[in-house]
Amino acid sequence: MTVLGATVDDQTRCVHYGSPLDIVAIRFHCCGEFYPCFRCHADAVDHPVTAWPADRFDTRAILCGVCRSTLSISDYLEADFCPSCASPFNPGCSLHHSIYFE
Repeated sequence: MTVLGATVDDQTRCVHYGSPLDIVAIRFHCCGEFYPCFRCHADAVDHPVTAWPADRFDTRAILCGVCRSTLSISDYLEADFCPSCASPFNPGCSLHHSIYFE
């Protein structure tokens, strides 16, 4: 998967969020492209973010930057770590869920 935006390493960390736990990229509903965060998306495109509708939470729209596996939105929202490689996800990302998901 290609991750667009201002990534700083091969695990999808970006210039905005670069902690050891910031390993998730999101396929944006509005354009279908993966970005590490909403700020990277805003820096790169000229359209607003649209949230994934709840009836599409089965879409594999989350990329683990460590193992490169994709998760459905539902699986991601229920997980504290990647189910494929057990790498922990940043719990602080939940503060931004309303930007990405209905």
